[in-house]
This record gives sequence, C-alpha cells and structure tokens, in this order.
Amino acid sequence: MHDLLSKMNVQVNNHIYLKDPESSELGRKILETSISLIDDLGFEEFTFRKLAKEINSTEASIYRYFENKHKLLLYLSSWYWGWMEYRLAFCTANIQSAEQRLEKAIQLITENFQEAENSTPIDKTKLNRIVISESSKSYLTKVVDQENKVGAFAGYKKLVAKIADIVLEINPTYKYPHMLISTIIEGAHLQRYFSEHLPRLTDSHKGEDSIKKFYSNLVFSSIKY
Repeated sequence: MHDLLSKMNVQVNNHIYLKDPESSELGRKILETSISLIDDLGFEEFTFRKLAKEINSTEASIYRYFENKHKLLLYLSSWYWGWMEYRLAFCTANIQSAEQRLEKAIQLITENFQEAENSTPIDKTKLNRIVISESSKSYLTKVVDQENKVGAFAGYKKLVAKIADIVLEINPTYKYPHMLISTIIEGAHLQRYFSEHLPRLTDSHKGEDSIKKFYSNLVFSSIKY
C-alpha cells in the first residue's frame, strides 16, 4: 500500500494557488521546506521571508505560487485531505463488513501518523502534526464562505461524506452522520494536541491508543439502533 500511495497524484483545487507548486523544482522545494518550518516554528511565526531564506530564493518567487501564507496552509490542508481520501479507499477496499470498514476509518482519522519512509516532497508525518495543530486556521477565518464557494474545502468534505456513508450503511436512520464524523476528526486533533501539551485535559491508558478507543466507542454507541 505504501508504494501505491507514494505514487499517487493528489489534486488540489486550483483556486488555492497562483501556480501549481508541484509543477516545478522550486515549487516542490517551497512545499517541502514550508512543511518543515511550520512544523518547527508554528504557523504564527512562519513567514515567507524565513521560507525564502531557507530555500535560497526570494519572497517574490514564493508569491508567484501563493498569494499569502494562509493560502499555503490551505493548500497543505487540502493536499492532506485528498491523501486521506486515498488512504481510506485503500484501507477499506477489500472489507465487506461496514462495521469493520468504519472501525478502519476511525483508526485512520484519529491516529498519530508516522511514515516509515518519506518518498515525496510532502513529509506526511510532519504534515499530520501540522494538520493536528494548525489546520483549523485554514477555515476559522472571515473569508471562509468565499473560499468554500470556490471549492477550497472540497477534499475535507468528501472524506467526511465517505465515512458518513459507511455510518448510514450500518444505521440508515441515523440523523447526524456528517456531524458525527467531523466532530470525531476535529475532536481527535484536539485530543492529540492535548496529550502532548495539556495532558490533564485528556486521558491516557497504558497499552492502548486511548484516543482511537474513545472515539470508536463514541461512534458505535451513537449509531446504535
């Protein structure tokens, strides 16, 4: 599965960028280095000036790809959700049981991802950390409605919809499948962040992934007939 996923081409909405960063060596360097810098510094401290210095280029060259750093974060988040959709398809493709597919999906959206080997400019382990701590900043903005109209959040919505469809396979009368799945994703991000930085706001038990276990119990309890 790793080999297949490493070769995939994630499509990002072209309204997010000015020039496709995956179309050139400089663009790929912008992605690779920005992920490392945001992971190290945090989004607030990250600037195009610092990025330009790291890649031995100019701020002007970065602005040819992205209008601002918000659009860059939106690109990274969108790429992540597209990649997660691919992963969901691979992880559940040969599973007949809807309950088992939902269990796999919950694991996917709640896990703390660690990649054994990075084979693309997108370091997915670092990107996972960025999404956990920073991705809400891509939509908690005054321009969210405008960006939503041009499809900037389509990848996230598609992932939620696909898992919500599995919920409805199990219980077709369940009224809140999209609310449930988006709550699980956002809640798991918060709990991962809390576990690292504010551990008294969460629970951890030796020998289990407590976050995955909690949300799995929550989902299956919620959708019971």
